Amino acid sequence: MSGGLTFEGVTKRFARPDGEMVTALDAVSLTVEAQTFVALIGPSGCGKTTALRMANGLIQPDAGTVTVGGAAPEPGPGMGFVFQEFRLMPWATVLANVAFALEALPLSKPERRDRARHYLALVGLGRVAESYPGQLSGGMKQRVALARALATEPGVLLMDEPFASLDAQTRELMQGELLQIWMRRKPTVLFVTHSVDEALMLADSVVLLGQGRVLERFDVDLPRPRGLAATRADARFIAMRDHLWARIRDLVLTDPKSEFFGRDLTS
Repeated sequence: MSGGLTFEGVTKRFARPDGEMVTALDAVSLTVEAQTFVALIGPSGCGKTTALRMANGLIQPDAGTVTVGGAAPEPGPGMGFVFQEFRLMPWATVLANVAFALEALPLSKPERRDRARHYLALVGLGRVAESYPGQLSGGMKQRVALARALATEPGVLLMDEPFASLDAQTRELMQGELLQIWMRRKPTVLFVTHSVDEALMLADSVVLLGQGRVLERFDVDLPRPRGLAATRADARFIAMRDHLWARIRDLVLTDPKSEFFGRDLTS
């Protein structure tokens, strides 16, 4: 599966345990062009993860359509998914964890192992192929998860806050590594994050969601490759970061469901 992602008038509601219906997405229309990197950002509960799971075909819209390359999305080797949780099999080696993702492809066992080794080397983990997940650090586990998602060579890569649980230093290293890998193959990427800086460092464009709606989308007009220090010192980066933070802050303070609703945080 390859090509761009398209949401057309997508609405999704969920029922709470008490029976109340909650609108996660409200008539959302959004296009992620093929081979571009788009970041979804916004307050908690604004519909980011729901949109990602619809793009993967894990849940269906109540109204509207979601298409990938013009067809209905469905989980499979053409679509990679990287979660915040590593979701590795603890009883299997690192190599076996990556090779497992290739079993749906018409490859022999030696071919699967060779490809798994290739993508482990690509993320800098060739030396630990025979280790087990319990022997790895959090950053290394996330690299394994990334190698597993990339090994099927998907046309679309969906990422749900994949670096949120990492320490700040490891997170920055993983951001740089992801960018290098993406620039080699250019899959279509939809990346969910709570970090404004991360969205601006990685994406071609940033989409701001709020209360289930697309509130704003703008291109990140910063040259690639993006070095951390140089990019963050760029006046355009600073202006976009300040703008996004102000929008998100206003959304949080004016949402009756937020714990910060109505509070004065200016002092």
